[in-house]
Amino acid sequence: MILSDFHTHTTFSDGKNSPEEMVQRAINLGVRAIGFSDHSYTFFDESYCISKDNIQNYIKTITDLKKKYRSKIEIYCGIEQDFYSSAETDCYDYVIGSVHYVKAGDSYIPIDESIDGLKSAVDKYFGGDALSLCEEYFKTVSKVLEKTNADIIGHFDLISKFNGENLFSETNERYISAWKNALDELLKYNKPFEINTGAIFRGYKNSPYPSKEMIDYIKEKGGKFIL
Repeated sequence: MILSDFHTHTTFSDGKNSPEEMVQRAINLGVRAIGFSDHSYTFFDESYCISKDNIQNYIKTITDLKKKYRSKIEIYCGIEQDFYSSAETDCYDYVIGSVHYVKAGDSYIPIDESIDGLKSAVDKYFGGDALSLCEEYFKTVSKVLEKTNADIIGHFDLISKFNGENLFSETNERYISAWKNALDELLKYNKPFEINTGAIFRGYKNSPYPSKEMIDYIKEKGGKFIL
């Protein structure tokens, strides 16, 4: 069994550990390959991403770690490119394409920040209809590969992160139709969907992204996954 992880965040963005601490821990756990994918710079929200002035330092740090630990572990320098990020990606080994915001007018609504923020956005921008927010989210997700040219599709149904609060029904036909339409578009690219356990780790969900129903649909259509 080859253990690897290509979706990791460090203190360069919103992670809690330095890249070297994470490499050392990965080696101790017997991980064969680790990819760093800190959040790309977004001009409208700098609270969680690599700062504009720190991008080259991030790349240099990971490059130096590749050399230092090359006999013990494979290390890759990647980026999690948000749909609304305009940062260059040619300098990375791989790209995860993700959607963390829904745009309403001139506002960027973070969909994985807090349940109160989502409820407020539903009332303010979507007339109290949470399914309209979901439809706009999946419409954006359907274009994430076209926009980012990513190698991996990140947490496809991130919109469900706080749905333990029953903000919307995941069995509603509108919700199902929205994610199926998005998957149909993304499956054309033959890129892997990540199975992401972040919400389980943080205690928000007891199942990974994407949901079992989505995973089954992707499998039925011949899609690929990365764990």
